[in-house]
Amino acid sequence: MPSASPAFMDHAPGEPEAPAARDSAAGWVVVFAAMIGLAMGLSPLPFYTAGMFAPQLQAEFGWTFASLMGAITVQSLVVMATGPLAGFAVDRYGPRPVAMISLVLFGLTFMSLSLSNGHLWLYYAQWVVMSVVGAGTLTATWTYTVNGWFDRHRGLAIGVASTGTGITGFLVKPLAAWLIGDFGWRTAFVVIGALPIVIGFPVVAMLFRERGGRGAVSTAAAAVVEGGATLREALRDRRFWIMTFAFLLVAFALTAPTPNLENILKTQRFSLTEIGAITAGFGLSVIAGRVIGGWLLDRFWAPGCAVVILMMPAVGSYMLSQPQIDTAHAVLSVIALGLGAGFEFDLLAYLIVLYFGRRNYGTIYGCFYTVIALGGGLGPVVYGWAFDTMGRYDAALMAGVFCLVAGGLSLLGMGRYPVWKEGPAA
Repeated sequence: MPSASPAFMDHAPGEPEAPAARDSAAGWVVVFAAMIGLAMGLSPLPFYTAGMFAPQLQAEFGWTFASLMGAITVQSLVVMATGPLAGFAVDRYGPRPVAMISLVLFGLTFMSLSLSNGHLWLYYAQWVVMSVVGAGTLTATWTYTVNGWFDRHRGLAIGVASTGTGITGFLVKPLAAWLIGDFGWRTAFVVIGALPIVIGFPVVAMLFRERGGRGAVSTAAAAVVEGGATLREALRDRRFWIMTFAFLLVAFALTAPTPNLENILKTQRFSLTEIGAITAGFGLSVIAGRVIGGWLLDRFWAPGCAVVILMMPAVGSYMLSQPQIDTAHAVLSVIALGLGAGFEFDLLAYLIVLYFGRRNYGTIYGCFYTVIALGGGLGPVVYGWAFDTMGRYDAALMAGVFCLVAGGLSLLGMGRYPVWKEGPAA
């Protein structure tokens, strides 16, 4: 009996298999795997749980709130160095092996936080190690592959894949609250740290793959050079620096409120129960921002979409900066912040592939991730410092409004999309 029926063969025996078509059903399987991998990675898990663990660690060890938020800054500073290296590894070795190794090591180091003993420097050291080994789970790894599977629906595909962070934001906070309440914060660290290993790794191993395979010209379809700029060419392009300025400001303004959100609402005199109800919609609004933003990017000029969507979290920050707001306005503010947070990484991935191509996508994305890490790392600490010194977040939130407006408007200088074409390998 033949090993394969001719009806299912689209190439002659012994010839390389042609890659699946772009925008095909196979691509959406990869999108699902990317969504799960991203949900279990370094970007969302520590970020969305930091605010849940902070009160427990503060009560246990007497650390200040600013010091606890400093762990996010430590992560961001480390990622500034490891992000480009992880992007280079993706370009060199492929996203799948990078993702699989990184998911396991990240999960183990997150679990190690359960061993914290009151030494703040040791706690920070654990975050350093976690940020190094977990860099392969950052957005560049997943969007690199998703970009290769899509053309007409690229924005939507990136948006759906990126909903992984929103799913984490929606589910992990109540999970952490339940684990902490019933079993203690140490057990919560262990259980949440196990998620990348028991959920993320198997899904990525089975379903996550590049279109056309990976290897040094392993197939005829792979014997092409992806169109796009080299890193050196990108650094000489004014659009690279426009994006650098814009995303530094946007990352600061969108990242800062998230781990401080519960405390921001507490200063507005909401009860703990009310705060839980108000923030419940944040993760869902992040998911909506991913999908709606991706859909819009496929249909309209991306910088124009950015201006419109970033005005939403600007309005949300402005409302939260007022001396006192009611529940309805608080809910609208949280939703607006979530929509903006959901759109940020979709926009970055889309702008990079459209303006700089896929040739060195991982490396270029990694460079921009250092910018986001810098802005995002400073934001929570600045907001925490504002609370420690003034007892409120008003001034910090208004600074966020300025950053969102200035960042969005600056992207209007990006101009038309260039045309990138694949060429034959040398």
